[in-house]
Amino acid sequence: MREIRLILGDQLNVNHSWFDTKDDNILYVMMEILPESEYVRHHIQKITAIFLAMREFSSDLSNKGHNIRYFKISDQDNAHSFKGNLETLIKEFQPDALSFLEPDEYRLDNLLEDVFGSFQVPYSKCSTEHFFTGRYDLKDIFKGRKQWVMEYFYRHMRKKHQIMVDDGEPWGGDWNYDTSNRKKLPKDHTPPEPLIIKTDIDDVVSEIHDAGISFIGNIKPENFHWPVTRAQSLQLLSYFRENLLQHFGDYQDSLSNDYWSLYHSRISFSLNVKLISPSEVIHSVIEYWQDNPDISINQVEGFVRQILGWREYMRGMYWCRMPEFGIENYLENKRKLPGWYWTGKTKMNCLSHAINQSLNYAYAHHIQRLMVTGNFALLTGIDPDFLDEWYLGIYADAFEWVEMPNTRGMSQFADGGKIATKPYVSSASYINKMGDHCKSCHYNHKLKIGEKACPFNSLYWNFLDEHRDKLSENPRMGMMYRLLEKMNDKEQILEKAAEHLDNLENL
Repeated sequence: MREIRLILGDQLNVNHSWFDTKDDNILYVMMEILPESEYVRHHIQKITAIFLAMREFSSDLSNKGHNIRYFKISDQDNAHSFKGNLETLIKEFQPDALSFLEPDEYRLDNLLEDVFGSFQVPYSKCSTEHFFTGRYDLKDIFKGRKQWVMEYFYRHMRKKHQIMVDDGEPWGGDWNYDTSNRKKLPKDHTPPEPLIIKTDIDDVVSEIHDAGISFIGNIKPENFHWPVTRAQSLQLLSYFRENLLQHFGDYQDSLSNDYWSLYHSRISFSLNVKLISPSEVIHSVIEYWQDNPDISINQVEGFVRQILGWREYMRGMYWCRMPEFGIENYLENKRKLPGWYWTGKTKMNCLSHAINQSLNYAYAHHIQRLMVTGNFALLTGIDPDFLDEWYLGIYADAFEWVEMPNTRGMSQFADGGKIATKPYVSSASYINKMGDHCKSCHYNHKLKIGEKACPFNSLYWNFLDEHRDKLSENPRMGMMYRLLEKMNDKEQILEKAAEHLDNLENL
């Protein structure tokens, strides 16, 4: 039987069962097409990394004897659509069957169902064989429960997959060591240098320019650090285990003026395009820890929780709640993003640092995303549509299944608390507590009013006041509302917030 199989740019799993046998009657197809490069304005490094990873993967399959047709963005015969390119191949190859791997994105899943259903050739859809869970497993796991709390899911996954448990009990006695993972980077502490993987990017970048693809961000050989092969991904994982794991948990929430990578693994891109699997990553780290018992358990558990817990949970929430998830806006926020989200030109040092880092590296760690850029957007009432587009575009590891639930659920409370039990907002005190941005800032993190008052402070209290009807009954917000009512300078603070909201472009 002759068959055509489509592989998407984030389905680069060389260990997939599809590749267990070589058969000249099977034609694999991969394609770089303009619509998938332009549905949001992506970071130039994201486009480059995906194209390079796809090309390397295609080359690897070909070298292993598989039959593959690859459409580059610059190929003259590229129709720049799944349907157009598949029509050409169906005429040439005359297949008896078509198949594709399950897309992780709801939009693409519907699109490919329509495309493949339009041909007079039977088609099937296969698992990517990557995740621990199926798309809709959360419905069974949380059956009968009012709230789909991540911690319950995480413990279920630990037990089910026998990860860091004995007889159903967690190693070390606790399931979660999050309270040990919130340290500020000590003064004069120098993290190890990040591993920078060097890749020749010139040809691909030229092709992206020639194709006229609109993009954001900057790219230079010295700033491009993304692994684009499985070997490079495993190299990055090894570097993390041997050099960074020892303090990952301690400082995973830290903010720093001087260090953009800190103790983070930076393997999320490799995971999300499936060059490496979550299972092998978790077991690799646990095995290294067991051989190096001087590493404390909170370093390892915090890492495992991000992958086995949070990553799988977010994917499940995405699939169980789409397509409604994509339009939720519980707080009815309507403002546009300030223009400096695209340039980094703001006097607020924490935001300037996080945004410029994102523009230069297509990377920021989770606290920069959640408690700096996301926090400010929520406090100022940015429409989650705009923030969705920004996060999805600017980060190389951002794919909608993981970006959207993190943005709308965790960061912007747009789902009304289905993922986060309270809005993740803070004043400047949290940012000052976690790093050194405030020391060199134009604004004073201690002040709520006055010319030099940090905007985060008045905006925080204004947020509480503005959304009192929806948030005041939240048991995790009660103390802050009681403090708000006792403030003698409340009216001045709210006036300052209004001034900031009217002047967002110049902050």
